[in-house]
Amino acid sequence: MNIGIIGLGLIGGSFGRAIIKNTEHTVYGHDINSDSLLKAQMLPAIHYQLTDKECAILDLLIIALTPKLSVSVMEEYLPKLSENTIVLDIAGNKTKIVLAMCDAAIRYPNINFVASHPMAGREFSGINHAIASLFEKASAIIVPIEHNIASANLVKHFLLSLGFSEIVISSAKTHDKIISYTSQLPHIISSSYIKSPTALKHDGFSAGSFRDISRVAKLNSKMWTELMLENKDNILFELDFFINSLLEYKEALDTNDANKLESLLEEGNSIKEMIEKASREHKRIL
Repeated sequence: MNIGIIGLGLIGGSFGRAIIKNTEHTVYGHDINSDSLLKAQMLPAIHYQLTDKECAILDLLIIALTPKLSVSVMEEYLPKLSENTIVLDIAGNKTKIVLAMCDAAIRYPNINFVASHPMAGREFSGINHAIASLFEKASAIIVPIEHNIASANLVKHFLLSLGFSEIVISSAKTHDKIISYTSQLPHIISSSYIKSPTALKHDGFSAGSFRDISRVAKLNSKMWTELMLENKDNILFELDFFINSLLEYKEALDTNDANKLESLLEEGNSIKEMIEKASREHKRIL
């Protein structure tokens, strides 16, 4: 296939590197940052720069941008594409881009649209941190548009060829609700946790616990602000639940209620074990 990638940051660049490493596809790329474009060619994350001429021969166009930019860039490129091209977005929220894709599908009935979200990343951003192995053993979420099963199936096998181990089919609404808990809330928790003045004194006193909870405090603040505000209703629901849960632990400590504290800790432990067991069973079935 001829594949175009717009946005050569961490995710777009890693897609390009993974495609070149694992497949025989030809990769064309574009980024408004000329340095990122040059770096992408050097890695290589792309074979050639994407121009209007190459748009007409693309089989797949990957839009690796934030949700707002994804919509505007998609509209810019749609008139340049040939029939049966698949447009694949990989942004972190799905509701707005799926609505935009559904609208575009009416105006461009010969173009195929698939929304997706690769569940992989690093605490770094930019093409300099793009790696071909980023998606190995990761899961990816696919939201088909207009019941286009054939295109969604092609995207599924394409993602598997890059190292993804599991493909989950979802609706945009379900995706944004669950992702607010599994991805966006942890970034808020990590960001708030690291602000304690004690964090500056952690050297020699910390191990895996500190590393795990503080890791995603390192982030692209502009991108995550957009993602969180766009999905704020789902995040606020999860954040309220989390705060209320924390208050139970605080009350147990304030009142020296050992029984209550032990019960809360054991409840969390049991739920974690239940989740791990369900996850093992799920992977066994797969």
